[in-house]
Amino acid sequence: MNKSLQQKILRMVKQDQKMRMSGKWNSKVDIKNTQEMKKIVSKYGWPDINLVGKKGSEGAWILVQHADLDVKFQEKCLKLIKEKLKDKKVLSANYAYLKDRVNVNRKRPQVFGTQFYLNKNNKLVPRPIRDRKNLDKRRKKYGLESFSKYKKMMEDKIIKKYGV
Repeated sequence: MNKSLQQKILRMVKQDQKMRMSGKWNSKVDIKNTQEMKKIVSKYGWPDINLVGKKGSEGAWILVQHADLDVKFQEKCLKLIKEKLKDKKVLSANYAYLKDRVNVNRKRPQVFGTQFYLNKNNKLVPRPIRDRKNLDKRRKKYGLESFSKYKKMMEDKIIKKYGV
């Protein structure tokens, strides 16, 4: 395992989360992290569990999940993550979340129901979902809880954060 790479990724995640929790949006953090992740992916391929451990791999996913200003890079990483799925070198849930993020960024329906927004009435609403009837089957296959449990958790987070 590459401990120094793991630590670098985890430092970047710490900066990412600090900015997001501060309530003061700073796109420079996402831009810088995306540039660093591009260098990492170019040099090592996808930072999987074997390379950077479970926390490091999940951290890399978080940074790419937040790389919305570079959807092409997100798509590239999605393909790399998908390749690692069969060998269980990544968490399958990370693939599901990034797949939905890319689809939403490309104005396509999401597959796993992970992406939401607050509407004008401050109600949490899922982005459009493909084949809603089989949603929970897909979610289960990728290690996600039922959509109803996930939606409730998201609503609770929003209430806690914004009091809406």
